[in-house]
Amino acid sequence: MTATEVLVTQDRRGAAKPPGRRRPTPHKGAIAIFTGPFSVLFLLFYLIPIGFAVWQSLLVVQREGLYGKPTEVFGGLAQYALVFQNAPFWESVWRVLLFGVVQVPVMLGLALLFALLLDSPALKGKKFFRLAFFAPYAVPGVIAAIMWGFLYSPNLSPFTDVTQVVDFLSPQLVLWSIANVVTWVYVGYNMLIIYSALLAIPSEVYEAARLDGAGQVRIAWSIKIPMVAPALVLTAVFSIIGTLQLLAEPQVFRSFSAAVSSTYTPNMTIYATSAIPNPNLAAAFSVVLAVATFVLSFTFLKITQRKAEQ
Repeated sequence: MTATEVLVTQDRRGAAKPPGRRRPTPHKGAIAIFTGPFSVLFLLFYLIPIGFAVWQSLLVVQREGLYGKPTEVFGGLAQYALVFQNAPFWESVWRVLLFGVVQVPVMLGLALLFALLLDSPALKGKKFFRLAFFAPYAVPGVIAAIMWGFLYSPNLSPFTDVTQVVDFLSPQLVLWSIANVVTWVYVGYNMLIIYSALLAIPSEVYEAARLDGAGQVRIAWSIKIPMVAPALVLTAVFSIIGTLQLLAEPQVFRSFSAAVSSTYTPNMTIYATSAIPNPNLAAAFSVVLAVATFVLSFTFLKITQRKAEQ
């Protein structure tokens, strides 16, 4: 065997490799160029505002005398003590939690149902229904709230026979009227996320299920829903965050119903407090709300991960 044949044989076996060849590493300058714009925007419009809000929440306003010039001084946790003593704020928190416990499952259930219908081979005109389900999301939340507010109003609604019997803007029903608006707007958005996950399921899985004699309902229950569980978790986290940040719809409904006060939701409380103006207390409200949102979202993720591992 010649030396060339020996080298070729060793190279094939992996015993000897040509020296000096290394896996190319990405250039650090290129990484900085591509990530730099995002990092700058993330710093300017996310991290710095959060840090400024936390700093503002630690300040208090002091005056020299009754008409003295106001000055901001470090007050420690004084603003947070006022937050935990503010009954309207915590009433608004419990209100949106009740809102989320009912509205989020209904919205995600409808989104899952519509996604399964679009993925079903029995449905005709899928392009039309996909557009019809998603179209409400293209309507801005403020416009949707105004539109539904007119439909709910006893004197303005074209369905006066219904609105004069059932007062959708009463203190007992206005929260669920707002929930209907939010559901109408965001069902299509969540449906697209779930539908995209359904499209990613390999067709071989369905073929194997059909060979075993499974029908469309059985396939949907035993295959499709379990395999889109990560998408359902994602949409649930988005919905939890959106629930605690509810603002536009109840703010619009204030002009239709006296039952919606300026502190009806946590964000409305923050907005009203900053308009007094009391930016330091509003910043403390914001920090507490952000922490509560993080805790709820993180807890929900941990619970779903443990159930998935089991």
